[in-house]
Amino acid sequence: MKIEENVLLCKLFDAYGPLLSQTQREVIGDFLLYDLTGSEIALNRNISRQAVKDTITKAVAKLEHFENLLHFVEKFDIVTKENERLKNQTKRREE
Repeated sequence: MKIEENVLLCKLFDAYGPLLSQTQREVIGDFLLYDLTGSEIALNRNISRQAVKDTITKAVAKLEHFENLLHFVEKFDIVTKENERLKNQTKRREE
């Protein structure tokens, strides 16, 4: 997984994680936040690697679906960039 994809998934997880099932939240949290491999997650949870893969795949699909409907992460990124632009503009005026 590319770093950019991982960062986006973390943002989606922050925004929409509470909308996932508890199992999905825990498994994808282990994957994203603790950087555990599918094998490590499977071993820790006493489930198959395929079950971990399926859970992550379904959770990612749900997170992307929520973003496609609501666009919270996209809007947050726009507001953050505009905030930075205004801060920089204010700093230049003060100098």
